[in-house]
Amino acid sequence: MNSKQYFDKAQSIIPGGVNSPVRAFRSVGLTPPFIEKAQGANIWDVDGNCYIDYVCSWGPAILGHAHPQVVQAICETAQKGTSFGAPCPLEITLAEMICEAVPSIEMVRMVSSGTEAVMSAIRVARGFTGRELVVKFEGCYHGHADGMLVKAGSGVLTLGEPDSAGVPKGVAACTLTLPYNDEQQLAQLFEKMGEQIAAVIIEPIAGNMGVVPPNIAFLQRLRTLTTQYSSVLIFDEVISGFRAAYGGAQAYYGITPDLTTLGKIIGGGLPVGAYGGKKAIMQCVAPLGAVYQAGTLSGNPVAMAAGIKTLSLLRDQPEIYQKLAQSAVFLTDAYAKAAKENGIALQINRVGGVFSVFFTDQPVTDYESAKTSDTARFEEYFKGMLARGIYLAPSQFEAVFLSDAHTQQQLEQTAQAIYDTFKEII
Repeated sequence: MNSKQYFDKAQSIIPGGVNSPVRAFRSVGLTPPFIEKAQGANIWDVDGNCYIDYVCSWGPAILGHAHPQVVQAICETAQKGTSFGAPCPLEITLAEMICEAVPSIEMVRMVSSGTEAVMSAIRVARGFTGRELVVKFEGCYHGHADGMLVKAGSGVLTLGEPDSAGVPKGVAACTLTLPYNDEQQLAQLFEKMGEQIAAVIIEPIAGNMGVVPPNIAFLQRLRTLTTQYSSVLIFDEVISGFRAAYGGAQAYYGITPDLTTLGKIIGGGLPVGAYGGKKAIMQCVAPLGAVYQAGTLSGNPVAMAAGIKTLSLLRDQPEIYQKLAQSAVFLTDAYAKAAKENGIALQINRVGGVFSVFFTDQPVTDYESAKTSDTARFEEYFKGMLARGIYLAPSQFEAVFLSDAHTQQQLEQTAQAIYDTFKEII
């Protein structure tokens, strides 16, 4: 069966034929390729096409797909059992590694997804403060828990649906939204309602309206205000954790939150999440405290083993982060050159080894400026790159991820594809 046949079959038994909306390729008008295997920086679909992959499983494949040492750790652990529903030593090892690496985390609880981590962190913040209101920022995506589907980014932004059906009005009313990077509106909100705010959650490097770096003064003001009003500052580092730097965006920028949510890389490619922070806050979590949270598969031994091996390699080879940044600079330079030569309006945002290109002539600093992007032009570009063997996220509002497995030859092939595609769409 080819990808179209698989997709036709999937649509009869899976909503939209996919298990996550952005995979449907609707925003680019294509049938999604069904992936058969991946190795290093390449993926192969069931039609026999090989692509250079810049999605990297939406971030986790920082070492490349099927890294032999990670695969070995998975296999050795799986042979001893894939799930216990009971404590295992691997949970402690990964927890210790996270606490040692991430500045804000003194205690950590494992879960099974980034959405679950965010949902739990917000509940803990409310339990700790005794308050209900949560502040988030327009275009930041924090998973699909009810209270977070308010002016969210990622697939929600691509589909043009800032909210979701099925979210009770009373739940949404407890979530306040502000523009990203807007220090003035942030201060005004706290002056008016600061005593009622349980938590502020933010992607310290926005990644779900495309990559949007923070204004450092904005992050510093956010830290000052949450401290002043005894609100809990939550950094959603599901994407940026162990990717912006080994200690995440908070280590990269030197700003320490109260709670942090993690996912993706800490599972080495397997489903996982975690939330952690100050001991005083985390001790509110059951069985120590009154905030209930549980998960049958939390701390899954196979996921723990994959995460331990991945973090060990990143810790012991810090030069990987330098390579990721250098590779990203090589590609962003190629984009800038191709855009200039072909008269294409393009904005490029990069942090370390992650970047986004926006088809707009306006600097992209928040949700509103991201939405000025020409999505029709993006669709042309996406199709041209895919036809040339370059696999990108099928949305203007996603990131380009680099891995340690991307070779210079692959980067040069990609640069040529960029130039040829830009020339073609003009």
